[in-house]
Amino acid sequence: MLCRNLLLVLAFVLCCEPTLADPSPRPDKPNVLFLMADDLNTALSGFGHPQCHTPNLDRLAERGVKFENMHCQYPVCGASRASLMAGLYPYTTLTLANEGTLRGSMPDVVTLSQTFRLHGYHAVRIGKIYHMRIPFEVIDGTAESDDPRSWNETFNMRAPEQNAVGISTNWSPKDKGSQSFTGVVAEGDDSLHADGMAADRAIRVLREVKDRPFFLAVGFVRPHVPLVAPRKYFDLYDRAAMVAPVVPSDDLADVPAIIRGYKNNMTTYGVTPELHKGLLQAYYASVSYMDAQVGRVLDALEENGLADNTIVVFTSDHGYMLGQHHKFQKQHLFEESTRVPFIVSVPWLSEQHGRGTQHITELVDLYPTLTDLAKLPAPAALQGDSLVPLLQVTKSTTWAKDSAFTISRSGGESLRTEGFRYTQWGFGGRGQELYDLNNDPGEFTNLAKNPDYANVLRTMKKRLLARRAAAGFAANEGAIRKAVKLKKKK
Repeated sequence: MLCRNLLLVLAFVLCCEPTLADPSPRPDKPNVLFLMADDLNTALSGFGHPQCHTPNLDRLAERGVKFENMHCQYPVCGASRASLMAGLYPYTTLTLANEGTLRGSMPDVVTLSQTFRLHGYHAVRIGKIYHMRIPFEVIDGTAESDDPRSWNETFNMRAPEQNAVGISTNWSPKDKGSQSFTGVVAEGDDSLHADGMAADRAIRVLREVKDRPFFLAVGFVRPHVPLVAPRKYFDLYDRAAMVAPVVPSDDLADVPAIIRGYKNNMTTYGVTPELHKGLLQAYYASVSYMDAQVGRVLDALEENGLADNTIVVFTSDHGYMLGQHHKFQKQHLFEESTRVPFIVSVPWLSEQHGRGTQHITELVDLYPTLTDLAKLPAPAALQGDSLVPLLQVTKSTTWAKDSAFTISRSGGESLRTEGFRYTQWGFGGRGQELYDLNNDPGEFTNLAKNPDYANVLRTMKKRLLARRAAAGFAANEGAIRKAVKLKKKK
């Protein structure tokens, strides 16, 4: 009798033991909401930034997974976006800068949103997904590099940009062109400017989409310069309290000459310590403005009863330099330029929400991830890896990718592993860089000529060349060298 009673008590305890809520059932045709910022580095409070405020993206991260070691394939808008939408490395797409179009280089490519279209989804583009010339195409309301076969509907924004009513300041006085750090403390509300307009249109689409499965891509243009945001977002930041990166004065003394002067502050921008504070305030204000528009779109997803049936992805096209290594903007191959924020929220994987992963991943992995989650057949030629194993972690989960491959101008090629970054220029003929990330996470000391690291250098170069071959370099070498105007050495 005693044993029988003990068994009854044990059964009662087991039945009443609290358990994790069952994940939501996977829908047959989940929607996709793809949100993309422009020129955004990892200056998000949810990614550990001490000053920039991004409460809405932090909210998204709480209901999704943060990829904290995600890297782009080319730190410039056109090449990175073409790679992401094709699921192919730039050496295969042959979109190697901002010129040309993905379809122009690959007429038969089947893009990410096109795959969803071919399987009955309504694909909508709002704002900048493929390359756009900012600010010109926002002012004109055009998108000359878009890919019509990727979408059922498209909407371009027409906004005043640097001509907005407000207080305008150029924080980079040596650069007076369209890419200068012009900040505009704008008058009026959010919807008078490009990202507010994009959010308005996205909210309308979500209200009207009804029961059609959709792939909605919303491309925000901030914090791309000009740094335009309504006054209330500037008021979030005390200009005097802005903290600039701490960089050794001789940081560039040991890097190859081919990149030493490129977009160097002293020669290109002229940002003084005081001007730097204003620049950072304007950049963070633009980020917070963009973040607020993300929040409005996420709210509309909830209000229209679509949240439980929609995969949400947020990312940026590449990172951005804000004074690190005495440099600004993009096309560099340091960590701040290659690393991007990346968040994926999958409703039926709710037990994973709020988690982060440090595994090395790449933007080229997005395409196979979304087709995997939606159970759609993907083109066999895709070069990325599905991130789904990192979205549903179990004790048996494995992740094979152990490096990120990024290229840039002047034949720049970089391999980022867990412990090192190796970069070569001129396809290997114009200098090398090697950084020990465990001992030098700021990438300040180039060890390429240090004999103690000779074996590491050889190993990293060998690994880079293998990644380069897999990315399509051998098949397209002639076109690649021609595009970057560097002749092969005999």
